[in-house]
Amino acid sequence: MSPSAADKQLGFLLARHGRIMNTRLRQALDSSGLSPRHAVLLCRLDDSGPISQQGLIEILSIDASALVAVLNDLESGGLAERHRDPADRRRHIVEITAEGKRAVASIEVAVGDVEREAFAGFSADELQQLHGLLSRIHAEPSDEACAED
Repeated sequence: MSPSAADKQLGFLLARHGRIMNTRLRQALDSSGLSPRHAVLLCRLDDSGPISQQGLIEILSIDASALVAVLNDLESGGLAERHRDPADRRRHIVEITAEGKRAVASIEVAVGDVEREAFAGFSADELQQLHGLLSRIHAEPSDEACAED
């Protein structure tokens, strides 16, 4: 059987596999109560250290309202906290908590398991090449706001 027209289109192929990975990640993260979106933001906070909300918007290419919604969830779960920047009271600084750092360790294990299973047929070189190519895809900040979680 030859591939369908939809399977020949890169956009459709990426969308299909994106949905599959999102489902697998959701299942892996389910016990933590976090979605992939929460996990990405928490890992970013762990990497960056204290950072302004605007800095997160720029790094993640995420819409401000989407960021605030995720931060509200993380903050209510005790995984992150926001406070006013003493140097500029108009800005909020976001940082990960000790509980958030523990969650990141669990996230890394769960995501690692999903990736090992999903990419078992790939060599290390192929994975590095795939990562590089996918990282070059251009996305607009508004794309994240309308993405399925």
